[in-house]
Amino acid sequence: MISLDSRIKFPDVTLAQPYGLLAIGGDLSIERLMLAYNSGIFPWYNDGEPICWWSPDPRMVFDLTAAQPMRITKSLRQSKRNKGYVIKENTCFRAVMQHCAQVPRNGEFGTWINDDLVDAYTKLHELGHAKSVEVFLDDTLVGGLYGIDLPHKKIFCGESMFSLATDSSKIALWFLIERLKNSGYTLLDAQIYNEHLDSLGAVTMERTVFMKHLNG
Repeated sequence: MISLDSRIKFPDVTLAQPYGLLAIGGDLSIERLMLAYNSGIFPWYNDGEPICWWSPDPRMVFDLTAAQPMRITKSLRQSKRNKGYVIKENTCFRAVMQHCAQVPRNGEFGTWINDDLVDAYTKLHELGHAKSVEVFLDDTLVGGLYGIDLPHKKIFCGESMFSLATDSSKIALWFLIERLKNSGYTLLDAQIYNEHLDSLGAVTMERTVFMKHLNG
């Protein structure tokens, strides 16, 4: 197991364990987090444990170059049209993270969210690196997601999403995918496989292929 020290550096992702764990330790500084995401690495660990850094193979992604990156059902279209949801961006980032930490989900983008992570990612948001999509109903936040934006690489790294109303997180995801496609992005990184993401249209991608996208 590779242990990190105070230096802002990571081992090569090819040294990750077969199940994806690359290293432990380090910190959640802005510099280390941005280096991680730009290197195909993300933190994911349980509260009270050392910080664990992951680079899974294969990777779960939404392929934004595909004609239909996300599976849009008839019922989802009806929800978007009829539920009265209002979609916003970057209006309450910390609240989105806190909801993601507290609300049970069928599926998520990938990280256990504790207070240290909320503080660290809120700082990233304040610097423009982390973004959120929010879904409101009658001025109440009922769904959303957040992640790390890598515009120079045309990749958005999804972290987590939550839903308090029918299809609200799916509508946030749909909005984000359309926004990214229109801006020329190639991938929405969803990190680790789960059945919920698979049902939404995410696909697995070999890490070598993902890193080619990342290193462009």
